Parts: sequence; C-alpha cells; structure tokens
Amino acid sequence: MERAQRHGTGRQTEGRAGRCTAPETELELLVHGVGGTTPEKMLGDPRTVRVTGDDTAAVFRSTGRTGGTAPGDTATEGTGGGNARSDGPVREAYVWCNLTSGDGTRALWLLLLPFMVVNLAHWMRPAAPGRGRTVRLYGLLVRLTALTLTVLLVAAACEVALDLVAWQCAGVAACAHRHSWLGFLAPAVSGHAWWTRPGRRLALAALVPTALTALLWYLSHRTWRAYESHRPMARDPEPETDGSALARPGFWYGRRLVARLRAAHTAAALLTVAAAVATPAARFDHRSGGPAALDALSWFLAAALLGWAAAAVGVVCRRGRSENRLDRTVDRRLVRRLPLGALGLLLLTLVYAAWSRPGWRSAGPLPGDAAFGALMAAQGMLVVALAVVAHDLYRRHPDRRTAMRGLGGPAVALLACALGGVMSGGLAQRVADWLDGTRALPAGPPVLLTWQASAIPPLLLVMLALAAGLARSTARLARAERARVRHEHPGEPEDPARTRRIAHARAMAALTDRAPPAVAVLCAATLLLGAAALAGSLATGEAPAGAARRTYDAVQVVAATSQALGSWLVGLGFLLFVTWGRRAYRDASARRTVGILWDVGTFWPRAAHPFAPPCYAERAVPDLTWRMATWTRRTGGRLVLSGHSQGSVLAAAAAWQLSPSERARVALLTYGSPLERLYGRWFPAHFGPPALAALHRDVACWRNLHRLTDPIGGPVRLRDGRGPDVDHGPLADPLAYGRTPEHPLPTPILGHSDYQADPAFAVERSRLLSRLRPDLPGQRHDGPAG
Repeated sequence: MERAQRHGTGRQTEGRAGRCTAPETELELLVHGVGGTTPEKMLGDPRTVRVTGDDTAAVFRSTGRTGGTAPGDTATEGTGGGNARSDGPVREAYVWCNLTSGDGTRALWLLLLPFMVVNLAHWMRPAAPGRGRTVRLYGLLVRLTALTLTVLLVAAACEVALDLVAWQCAGVAACAHRHSWLGFLAPAVSGHAWWTRPGRRLALAALVPTALTALLWYLSHRTWRAYESHRPMARDPEPETDGSALARPGFWYGRRLVARLRAAHTAAALLTVAAAVATPAARFDHRSGGPAALDALSWFLAAALLGWAAAAVGVVCRRGRSENRLDRTVDRRLVRRLPLGALGLLLLTLVYAAWSRPGWRSAGPLPGDAAFGALMAAQGMLVVALAVVAHDLYRRHPDRRTAMRGLGGPAVALLACALGGVMSGGLAQRVADWLDGTRALPAGPPVLLTWQASAIPPLLLVMLALAAGLARSTARLARAERARVRHEHPGEPEDPARTRRIAHARAMAALTDRAPPAVAVLCAATLLLGAAALAGSLATGEAPAGAARRTYDAVQVVAATSQALGSWLVGLGFLLFVTWGRRAYRDASARRTVGILWDVGTFWPRAAHPFAPPCYAERAVPDLTWRMATWTRRTGGRLVLSGHSQGSVLAAAAAWQLSPSERARVALLTYGSPLERLYGRWFPAHFGPPALAALHRDVACWRNLHRLTDPIGGPVRLRDGRGPDVDHGPLADPLAYGRTPEHPLPTPILGHSDYQADPAFAVERSRLLSRLRPDLPGQRHDGPAG
C-alpha cells in the first residue's frame, strides 16, 4: 500500500491535461476481506494510484492502459478517469486493512480482548420486532456486564500493586530483601522511613492501577477521534420496516454514547482504586479506640464513593444510542465532571490513607477475596439474566438458523467474563510466584483466583472431548463426501488421493456450521466450573489442595494436580499473551495476524464497552457510502459493489446507508461471504432473513458466489422465493479434477481465496452490469440471472 501511495505521488502532475475525457458509465468498486491485501493484487496491476483517501484507508485505481489518473482527480468529478477500459468496467479498490493492522501501538489492543468480546454480545440478540422494552433491557444487561469487566481488570492491577507488592512483600523482611527495588517501601530495609507506613505504601502503589486507567482512557479517546469522528452522509430516516437497523442514518455514528460510556467506565475504574486504598485504612480506623476524626472521614469517603459509583452506574444504565438520526451532540459536562469527580475522590482517599496511624502494620492479605467473589457473582447473575431475556426474545420469533437458539449473546458475554478472569488471575498468579521465590509471602493471591485456575484443567478436558467428537464427525463426513466427489466427475480417471483432499476440504469447511453446539457445551461447562470455584472458595476459604486435605486420597490427588496444573497453565497463557503482544508490536506480519482478529471482532460500534478496540466500520462504511453516492449522482452510471469475505459485510452495510434511490442504482456481487452463514446466524437482529431479504429488494440486483470448500463463505439463503436469483450454485473447487487442455497442470483447492480466478466471476459481473439501466435506475429484473 505504501508503494502504491509513493507511485501515485510520483505521478501527481501526469495526465491532468490531454487525457481522454469520455464519461465513465461503469464502475466496479472492490472491497477486500480479512487480513487485507494490496491494491496491486486487488486490481491485478502493479501500477496503481490513490485517487481518494489517506494513509489509513483509500480508494485506488489502476494506471494501466491510459497513462494514469492524478491523485486529486477522482471519479466523483464525473469525467474520465483515464483508465476506462474497453474490456470491462473501470475498477477501483477500497483498501482498509490499516484500520485494524496499522502501527505497532495496535499490539496494545490485545489487552482489550475481553472488552471486544463483550461488545460483540450487545449485537448478538435475537430479532425481536415490536419488543422495544425487552431489547433495551438486553442492552442494559450487556452494558452492566461490560462495566464489571472494567472493574475486574483494574481490581487485578490493584491486587498486584497494592496487595502483593506494597502490602505483603514490602511488609515482609525476607521478600523485601530479595527484591531490592522495594527497599524504600520496606520498614525492615529503610528503617521505618516516611514511605514505609502501610497507608503511604498503598497510596504510592495506587499509581499503577491509576496509570492503567489513564492508558485505557487515552486509547479510547485517541481511537474515538480517529474513528468515530468520521460523520456519515446526512439523510432523512426511512420508514421503519422489517429491514436491518444498519440502514438507519445514525447507526455508524456513536460518538456520543462512546464518550458517555468512557466517562462512566473511567470513573468506575478510579473509584475501584480509591476503594482498594481506603478499605484497609478504614478497617483500622473503625477499631475500638481509634481516632474519631479519621473514623468520621472514612464514613464520609465511603458514602461519597458509593454515591459517585451510583452516578457512574446510572450513566451506564441510560439509553445512549440514537440511530434514527445523526446525533452530533456530546454531553460535555457529564463527560468531564464524572471522571474528574472520581479523580478528586481518589486524591482525597490517598491523602486519607497516607495519614499517620501509629501502630498500623500490614499483616495478612488485603480483602481481595470478597471483592473478586462479589464481582464473579455479579457477572454470573448478569449472564443468567441475559440468557433469560435472550430466550424470551427468541421464543417470540424463533428461527432454526439462529445460532444456539438465540443464546449466542449470553454465551459470548460469559466468554468475555472468563477471559477477564483468566487474564486477571494469570497476572496475579505470575506476580505472586515471581515475588515469592523465597516462600516469604504469607498469603499470596486471593483464594478465589487459585480456584479459578484449578478449573482450567477440567475445562480443557471438556474442550478435548469436543475436539475429538468434531474430529470423528468430520472424518465421517469426509468419507461421505468422497462418493459425492467421484459422482461429480464421471468418466474421468480416478485419483484416490485427489478425491480424499477435496472431500477433506469440504468436511473441514463444514465445521463452521457445527460450531454452535460445541460452543453451547463449552459455555455450559464454563458456567458450572465457575460456579463451583466460587462456591468452593467461599465455603472453605482455602485453596483446593488445602480444602481437600481431609478427604479421600483420590480427591486430594485430583485437587492438588488441578491446582498445580491450573497455576502453570494460567502462567503459561499469560506469558504467551504478553509474548504475542510484544511480537506484534515489533513484527508487522504478527501485527497483521492480530489485525485479522480485529477485522472480525471490531466491525460493530462500541455500544457496550468504550475501552474495546475501535469500530473500523465507522470509518469504512462512510468512506464507501460517500464514494458510491457521489459517483452515481455525478455520472448517472452503473456501479457494481464487489465484496469478498468481510468486505461483503462492509459492502452490505454501505449499501444500506445509501438513500433508496441511490441503493436502486447499485448491484451487489458478494463472494466468500459470511453474510448469512456467520452474521445471519450469530447476529440475527441485524443480518437475519428479513434484513437480507429487504436488502435484496432495495438494491438493483445481487449475486452471491460460494464454494463447498469455503469455511467462511456460504449461500445467502433468501426465503422469499428469490434465493436462486441471488445464490449462484456452488462453484467448482478445484476448477478441474484432473489435467485438461485448459488446465494442463493440477489446479489447487482454493477454499476461501481467489474467487476472481474462477471464470464464473467475470460472467456474473457482466450479467449484473447488463441488468442495471443507467437511464432507468428503478427498473428491476427479478428472474434468474443468465
């Protein structure tokens, strides 16, 4: 992409005069899929030029046959872009991969993985027309779950910095001597210097979770300015139909909600730090005979913290998205005052904790078990309530294609909570093991985190059983596919190895459709094991090995093994996570791999968690909409919007954002598309059958290509009697079974890639163009294509 930008800059003065000025009447706008690509590969020409856009996302053209187009000369001017070709439409490529895999700072987004996952749960509700209150309740429960994840992450940082380092290790002579950098905090090393008092150690250590909160705020604010600030085209809202909410004018402009949620989550994080600092000081001041002034101040601080926390929760509970119009307002007073008030309370708390208290010594752990237990219980109740609401929405309008019978959202919310628990537990466990090299820590991390780690080995056994079952069913399906492959190529010499490879590719691709039951079993096991871990920690107050000390020998062995193995696995997972993030920061190829994860996970706006990675579609969809609308208005020509994989989802979202008259001038060509197979099943409220059928009615024409060997793309499956008009039959893959005059060498199994290499691609594109009428944009041909 950089090479294309330099090439276009070098040609900037070329061709502004003397070029062919014949008007363009046919345009194909290509949109790539996950992982990204270069404009040279998309356009099949090493000579490309950027015609509009910037270094983050841009539209490119080939400068092939006619000497090029200047970067400032866009087709929106309605004239010759000079590269009009006699053998097909003008082709442009929209390259958006830098939105998700740009510079090295994107590696920091790995820290936000639980936030991204819980944000997905917001959009996975079942379709529920006419159930506005229940839909709002669903969104409220997801936003509250997202808030608990912010508190959990900051509480984990408090556990490490305040409890393990400042309270336990600095208070034990052996641990402080082993870690010399803690000497200035340890009474045994510094001779009871000013910073060695327990409250002052806590106040200084509170800088770590406070800095983490500041980092989360900075990342959210920076990406908010870069992504959510791109305003979509202003237009009047359309009458409410059974179509998708993605057609609403304000759907891709959620800056007001993100700003409000960011203020609330920042305030909640700062209040969490303040509570972690104030709690041990207040417990000391509440003892009999303590200073009356400090005791009264502790109660005042507690009331103030609770009141401000209630205000933050109230902001989260308020309905924040206005999708029927472009909401250009920002609640500036709330956005500023809520986090600033929380910061003021935190500073007051630090002063309160640092006050001199003769006789106060750090002994035992801080009350982390109660805090983590309350968080885990709250998350469990929220997920269960979310499942009840989702089931109620689904049973009103059941659809057999909906994944997990409408429970996909609660399952993903549970997964986000599990990820947050593993990350927080892994961090605490690794730091405790590092500090406790001399076995000097008297307590270590909270018992609940140890129970959570002990639940990982049995969860892995469940995963292995599921993998074995899927492998067995895949092998059985592959054997059945061999007969179908042989039947599809009658009269050709049999090649058993070739047949097996094709059948295996088809069977592996079918795993996508068998994923929901496996996810359901895994989520049920996670919920049960999490509940058992919480109950065990609360009932015994000991780690699993200690709690099983008086039971049968077999139980003791299982408990000790699970505890040791779980601790090792949590630590290993955390180290791998950090290593992956460090490699992604330094290595562009690894960063590209991380970008693929964000391509799928950050398509949706940040409606539940403001610290999630930014929604690239809030930049990409307006880009595509502006390009198509301006081109069709100025030229009156025919336009084919061609999207591969995730690009087809962006294409559909952009087509929805056009006005009805402009939508009727656009043809859709999708290939390797997950529109129905993944988005329609997992996000039924926005990509379900009614929404896709409405899109088909609104655009001029639509054709979808897929292969049986593609694990991502599939048919659109319209149910209004027009399915064959959209879905082409499964493309042959490979293009030839054996050697033929057209293919003298063996052809590869393409799967999800290289759809344009299939002859059917050019044929279907030509048919779409022939069905469009530039002078009659409203005319439709509903018969089968070709």
